[in-house]
Amino acid sequence: MLDATKVKNDFYDAVNGEWLKTAEIPSDHSSTGGFMDLVDDVDKKLMADFADMKSGKLTTDDALIKEFLKFYDVAANFEKRDQDGAEPLKPYLEKVEALESFADMVKQFKEWTLAGLPIPFSLGVDPDLKSQGKTKLNVLWAEGGNLILPDKTYYDKDNQAGPQLLAVFTQMAEKLLTMVGKSADEAKAIVADAKEFDASMAPFKKNSEEMSDVAKLYNPIAFSDLVKQLGVFEVGDAVSELLGQTPEQVIVTEPKFFENFTSFVNEDTFPIFKNWLLVNTVRQFTGYLSEEFRQIGSTYRRALSGQKETMKQQKSAFYLARRTFSQVVGDYYGKKYFGEKAKQDVHDMVVAMTGVYKERLQNNTWLSQGTREKAVVKLDAMDIHVGYPDKMEEVYKRLHTTTVEDGGSLLSNVQEFSRIFTEDNLSKYNKPVDKEKWEMSADTVNAYYSPEGNLICFPAAILQAPFYSLTQTPSQNYGGIGAVMAHEISHAFDPNGALFDENGSLNNWWTDSDMKEFKKRSQAMVEEFDGLPFAGGKVNGKLVVTENVADDGGLSCALEAAKKTGNPDLEAFFVNWATVWRSKSTTEYMQLLLSIDVHAPNKLRANVQVKNFDEFYETFDIQPDDGMYLPPEKRVQIW
Repeated sequence: MLDATKVKNDFYDAVNGEWLKTAEIPSDHSSTGGFMDLVDDVDKKLMADFADMKSGKLTTDDALIKEFLKFYDVAANFEKRDQDGAEPLKPYLEKVEALESFADMVKQFKEWTLAGLPIPFSLGVDPDLKSQGKTKLNVLWAEGGNLILPDKTYYDKDNQAGPQLLAVFTQMAEKLLTMVGKSADEAKAIVADAKEFDASMAPFKKNSEEMSDVAKLYNPIAFSDLVKQLGVFEVGDAVSELLGQTPEQVIVTEPKFFENFTSFVNEDTFPIFKNWLLVNTVRQFTGYLSEEFRQIGSTYRRALSGQKETMKQQKSAFYLARRTFSQVVGDYYGKKYFGEKAKQDVHDMVVAMTGVYKERLQNNTWLSQGTREKAVVKLDAMDIHVGYPDKMEEVYKRLHTTTVEDGGSLLSNVQEFSRIFTEDNLSKYNKPVDKEKWEMSADTVNAYYSPEGNLICFPAAILQAPFYSLTQTPSQNYGGIGAVMAHEISHAFDPNGALFDENGSLNNWWTDSDMKEFKKRSQAMVEEFDGLPFAGGKVNGKLVVTENVADDGGLSCALEAAKKTGNPDLEAFFVNWATVWRSKSTTEYMQLLLSIDVHAPNKLRANVQVKNFDEFYETFDIQPDDGMYLPPEKRVQIW
């Protein structure tokens, strides 16, 4: 029984308060509860199954699972990893040390790219967001290089977290360099150079808020212009060789970065650039080396998240192997723990939810008829992925592990697999987009909407309690998985998704007046969250607006579906909504997410969204002097 007084003042705490008092964050975690509990359960099931396969208790005829198990064995062989020490890393360090100019770098650019070695920008092949019609093509994209700190805002002079994190990074990087043979003085100088080069890139990078605006990421320029912008980084021919043809254009996500590229990449900066390469090469590969490298190499990441200890050896090996064979492991999980019947049942549930959404669009009072009709066209065209893919991607059949007995090391296998995945990505250039491709594996506790594919995906792992269970009432299920389903549908009509048409192309299908009203309502959602205090900081309403619009639409649609069940229990509906967002995190992790995550903090997702619905006030008798009260004129309703 909920405490009525607590409900009226802090709904999230009323539902989750007792749990929060006793919940403990595992030492190798930065959070617990909600999603993370399901992640841990999935991990436990899979690790137990694969241990039984290794011991012979379970058998499998799946050739891909057998290949995964071979790689898992190599990853888990810490005795061999400790024996090898830094040896597997040395050939890559020698490549960096041998560089004497950018011309040397250019000569090796193709090999460098396929090996996944550090580069101050990234190239990849992804869908063209403005392809017209149902057939979309994959095109070349370019993005600025990664920074040491998690976001551009950490480099601001008034951001106290930046220098603190850089101090941790510096200590870690210097230690790693001494472990590969550098003296303490050499290590100090190398890291100082690396930080100088990193800081020279930062002014031209977009921050997380800017990167969350999808339309502004689409900046096509002639490929020849990009080559000019790269200056001494003369990689035009190498890129053409990688793609098998010379592209006419490239989509640039951060124009300012490339327009100013020669200010931080030029002959004068080569010495600090080379040391930046050295630091990042060592840092990138520490997780594939000895236990000492793994422990030291995770120091900075743990400082970012507040995680007290690095992951246990066996689990880290499992995560590493699973990350490489993600769809293979996901397929196993989906078929064993979800199955075809559940796949069809949940698919039917999603279809039913889209039906409710369609009705709401048709009855919308603030859109013109023409825009409503086009919104319904987009909804009807939306693809639904549930459980696990119907087919396995061909690239996984190319992964063949070289065992330790055959002279392989963990790092050599990782690099070979990286090459295969990179070649596979680049081979898709100028070819039709595969709409059947999943961006998440079935063992992932999450869901997503793809605007360029106009599809929603619900992996098997999220389709369990408290989100969904046959033992839960319909109202509970609608407050859990129902709201998640409608949330993902709502992404088709959030400030980013609304810019894409039914074919997944950036193409305005709104009237000017309707778009103006939509922006006005979205701005109200920005204002509802902007500046709310959390974890010693404040919420950035613009950063989290798309997810908040989706939460608002998801909760609204799921609430209507629950009310149509004939005997709705709205208390159970709202309680389960608060339950699925149950979470306890380290302060460091909460502060990190506040800066970079497009989702609002869990507690605020649970508490603020319910204030927008009259049914919440009626169900719990919320009055104007209660903490959970929001005046009617400030309640935000979009979908």
